[in-house]
Amino acid sequence: MVINRVGPLSSAKVVGLLYAITGLVFGAIVSLLAAMGAFGQGGGAAGPFFGIAAVVFAPVAYGVMGFVMTLIMAALYNALAKLVGGVEIDLR
Repeated sequence: MVINRVGPLSSAKVVGLLYAITGLVFGAIVSLLAAMGAFGQGGGAAGPFFGIAAVVFAPVAYGVMGFVMTLIMAALYNALAKLVGGVEIDLR
């Protein structure tokens, strides 16, 4: 069995969602660290605000970058697979 083509948009949607979930986990860890005061000794609201922003910004940033990069890489794969014949997979 040889994979000659990968659907760029469908691949990008799936990987973008996986990266968004990864970003949510990363954002939650950063939020916990911010709540414990790991990002500064000042008594201001910057630490908690940074933690809340991480939970919102990290999933969006990870998801968008995962989507865009997978879209580009799938399109490149399709172009190169035409030249070299794709990837051979042995399923048993």
